[in-house]
Amino acid sequence: MFEDISKVLLITDMDGTFLPASKIPTPKTLAAVKCFEEAGGRFSIATGRAIQAARQYFDMVNVNCPIIMSNGGMVYDIHTKEQIYNVFLPSFAADIVKEILADNPYVGCEVLTVNEVYVPSMTPMEKRHNEICKLIPVQCAVDEIPDKNWYKVLFAVEPERMDELINYVAKKGYKGVDFVRSSIEYYEILPQNISKGTALEELRKACGMEDFTFVAAGDYNNDIELLQAADVAYCPSNAAEEVKKVADKVFEQSCEEDFIAAVIDEIFEKLKK
Repeated sequence: MFEDISKVLLITDMDGTFLPASKIPTPKTLAAVKCFEEAGGRFSIATGRAIQAARQYFDMVNVNCPIIMSNGGMVYDIHTKEQIYNVFLPSFAADIVKEILADNPYVGCEVLTVNEVYVPSMTPMEKRHNEICKLIPVQCAVDEIPDKNWYKVLFAVEPERMDELINYVAKKGYKGVDFVRSSIEYYEILPQNISKGTALEELRKACGMEDFTFVAAGDYNNDIELLQAADVAYCPSNAAEEVKKVADKVFEQSCEEDFIAAVIDEIFEKLKK
């Protein structure tokens, strides 16, 4: 499985895995990725972020393989700017969003499309999310969003009110889409049966990497399918308990302690055996 580093792909979640709370990758982590790639390894990202929110990192770290965006809605080549794989929400998702926002005015909301992030409900939590991602969104009502190809919808909620939103959605029993919690304060609508894991399989096929060893790293519920689809699954010490249960190894290091650098050290050790 680890005989040839040129046949190893490391794919990592961003927030809480590759990135610490500061949202700035550490010099040690960046150096480790550079060393891994110079030795022949492939490095990629699987994130819930939109292209606009992830682009700021492409000057910091070299990504030498297509990436997974919007929690599995897109596989994207940052060098050719090609969308290798796309899955969009059904059109009736707009009606679901309007109902949720009408009944829950405390909920912030953003809609991700290929070129823009639209915000039909700007709350303090949503504003904070935009600032973290360094986004300048387009604020407009749901019906005024011109691009009908939605990758996902993100709801931003104070952690202490998240259960309120989740229970509301459960009682409604919406069909034809999936809901996933991607952090303590974010809850998302995704196309049905779409995840980082399904996108990983599409990446594997589209790039002719069926004979590669895929090493995946993640920390939260929206990473579970990614870890399950990979050949080897790792998580940091700060990972959610559900994630730790599916990981092949839970590292002592957290995302604040250069977890990805430790993963790369582990890969090099396995290559020696």
